[in-house]
Amino acid sequence: MLFLWQFPHFMAIAWMYREDYSRAGYLVLPMREQRGRFMSWQALVASLALIPVSLSPTLIGHAGHVFFVVAGVLSSGFFYYSARLAFLRSNAAARRLLMASIIYLPLVFLLMVLDK
Repeated sequence: MLFLWQFPHFMAIAWMYREDYSRAGYLVLPMREQRGRFMSWQALVASLALIPVSLSPTLIGHAGHVFFVVAGVLSSGFFYYSARLAFLRSNAAARRLLMASIIYLPLVFLLMVLDK
């Protein structure tokens, strides 16, 4: 989960501060015309893959059915914010995805511990 979660999280930060990184000489995103497409795919594919991965603890017996339902809702919400950033490509959408990523991960792990 952590592996897949980090891509949308980092892409949101990279998009919000893309001009600052560029001025400092850090190549975080590709150059001009490919930048948005690269960021979009990185965020979308990882957050989409995170949905079945986040449901897997229930399937292998490490979490209960409440976790399955709530993790599915949280992961779908995380994907929604990734998709908004991919299509809108705005700093506001990046900020919302960043906030969703900060909320998502602790909630999923806390729920996994509580619904064992």
